[in-house]
Amino acid sequence: MSASLKFTNVSRSTFFATVRQRVDAYFQSQQLSRHANGAMWAKTIFFLTSFVGLYCLILFGEFGPWELLGLAALLGACCAFIGFNICHDAMHGAFSASKRVNKVFSLLFNLIGASPYVWTITHNIVHHTYTNIPGHDEDIEVAPGLVRLSEEETLRPWQRYQHLYAFPLYGLASLSWVLRKDYLKFFKDKIGQHPTPKHPRREVINLFAYKALYYLLFIVVPLVVLDITWWQFVLGFLGLHIVEGLVLGLVFQLAHVVEGTAFPSPDETGDLQEAWAVHQLRTTANFSPQSRIAAFLCGGLNRQIEHHLFPRVCHIHYPAISAIVRQTAHEFGLPYLENPTFTGALHSHYRMLYKLGR
Repeated sequence: MSASLKFTNVSRSTFFATVRQRVDAYFQSQQLSRHANGAMWAKTIFFLTSFVGLYCLILFGEFGPWELLGLAALLGACCAFIGFNICHDAMHGAFSASKRVNKVFSLLFNLIGASPYVWTITHNIVHHTYTNIPGHDEDIEVAPGLVRLSEEETLRPWQRYQHLYAFPLYGLASLSWVLRKDYLKFFKDKIGQHPTPKHPRREVINLFAYKALYYLLFIVVPLVVLDITWWQFVLGFLGLHIVEGLVLGLVFQLAHVVEGTAFPSPDETGDLQEAWAVHQLRTTANFSPQSRIAAFLCGGLNRQIEHHLFPRVCHIHYPAISAIVRQTAHEFGLPYLENPTFTGALHSHYRMLYKLGR
């Protein structure tokens, strides 16, 4: 995938060389692998067991409609946590040194309703390179025309109320993946301003085959097995995806759309007067960095700075390397944005929505 944007401030690139050298030295001195350790494998088993258990309880547990709705909501949250903790690392090549292992765990992304192939293009390549750049990073385009997340976007009258309606829209994120977004991204000519690569034929087959598998497991099988009405099924299916989408949407927004994060635009020649790693520091923020619960559930994405600088390091190591990244950023006089708590980050995002709506 070609791109016209360039990061041109080479003089500031010494920051990344320094922090990378220090992180490399940490892994060497501790004789640690950058990939999954015992704790990471334990998390993987926990979340996958929870997924299978909840799915089977819904199908065979003989619960009433309200209990089934609660189980569907829990399954939606579990799907999001599998995406964060297992699939995300695998698709970045961070879970294992083995490409085959990463490939296997990447395929689990299909079971939460999204295509790992499309995600790799839109997220790994475009978002991680052109973070928060309007018109290029489509990850910040949440319901275009409805939610304004950058001052570069045209302000519309109804966006005055976006701080009220944006959060319900986040809940539609995974439903959009399942029913429309993957298809649109796959067959679009461009992702943002960047030409979509020519897809191998096997990926065309995979897209439709895995979508069909998802529809079979989460629509056809429940309708056949469960003794419920069609509208009760629809309510449960929506409940699953609203919870999943809200969890996915909030974790992303709290990492990139909070007070202090930048939304830079290139100059007339298509250049960004900044080094790539410095750009990541200016456009990314951590939240709840000391929370073990956030780290466990969010797959390290509460430490988004470390993830953007070292996406091929398994998230289980982020707490250890965060001190190195923070110290090095301060030495170079660069920002290291953090919201100490989840609620603090949530309030900051709310204030951003309110401000950008006006």
